[in-house]
Amino acid sequence: MGAETDEQRMNDERFMALALDEARAAADEGEVPIGAVVVHDGEVIARAHNRRETDADPSAHAEFSAMLAASRALGRWRLTGCTVYVTLEPCLMCAGLMVNGRVDRCVYGAPDPKGGALGTLYDVSHDARLNHEFEVTSGVLADECAGELRSFFRRRRAERKAARASSHQE
Repeated sequence: MGAETDEQRMNDERFMALALDEARAAADEGEVPIGAVVVHDGEVIARAHNRRETDADPSAHAEFSAMLAASRALGRWRLTGCTVYVTLEPCLMCAGLMVNGRVDRCVYGAPDPKGGALGTLYDVSHDARLNHEFEVTSGVLADECAGELRSFFRRRRAERKAARASSHQE
């Protein structure tokens, strides 16, 4: 059992590192740095990052987009056999899609105290009133995931402060 746990932890960290690459791509585009990958049979079948600003789309969350891409890759709406890796705890919309898409598991990095729906504010993954439950593993590379978000918002605040100072000098 211990070896399986160690192997699973190593796989979780490896796939979360790929989700972090997606988060960094989002930051490079000026998007909030959240990334996701979907894994089926040990292979990444979809990856995405936040694109809400770029696409002017409120549903363009990393994991939502990755799940849509995974469905296209598999040619089916049921995502059974899939694990979704995402750098920030999913919101209600994305957790709801995980229920409706029948994912087997979600692994996330940092908790979301303002909108987390897999244990922080709500727990959509194990609500007996819904028609599907799935496993959740939290805290994988949490410090790195949270660090990306902190750095992004720190830079954004500094840029706004600099812009205000610049406009006052003109």
